[in-house]
Amino acid sequence: MALRADAVRNRAAILTAASEVFATHGPNATTEQVAQQAGVAVGTVFRHFPTKDDLLVAIMKESLARLAALTNESTLATFFDAVVDEAVRTRMVVIALGDSGLDIGDALQGLTDNVTQLLDQAKAAGEARPTVQVDEVMALLTAAAYAAQQASWTADLRQRTLAVILRGLE
Repeated sequence: MALRADAVRNRAAILTAASEVFATHGPNATTEQVAQQAGVAVGTVFRHFPTKDDLLVAIMKESLARLAALTNESTLATFFDAVVDEAVRTRMVVIALGDSGLDIGDALQGLTDNVTQLLDQAKAAGEARPTVQVDEVMALLTAAAYAAQQASWTADLRQRTLAVILRGLE
């Protein structure tokens, strides 16, 4: 059964608002704050996402879908940058999920096929050694995403770290 157009708009508004609310207020953000930011009633939030964890998981799924779509139009270097951006953007969502079972490494593994294509392109362009394997790249992506979620991660550290990772692939 297809959702009505207003339900689709509400769902998108809720996800956008939730991302902003969690980024601003941290893991203790409430669904009431999300509803207010989205311009919908709290009941509308609960119709789409019965629990706060359901909302948080939906944010992460949307984030991963954005990353998967990005692989169609990027290079391995720009993809590393995008993964780090998403990790920073969703940091509070990951913290809020806490022990609910979401593991960023497991979540990134769902992108393996996409990353394999990027790695093959990087190898063909001479940007990655022929011996580099996708599991190595996935481990580096996971590590970079984890590092980006730490308070000590600065713009300078990000630039230097990604440069070291990419040089190591050559």
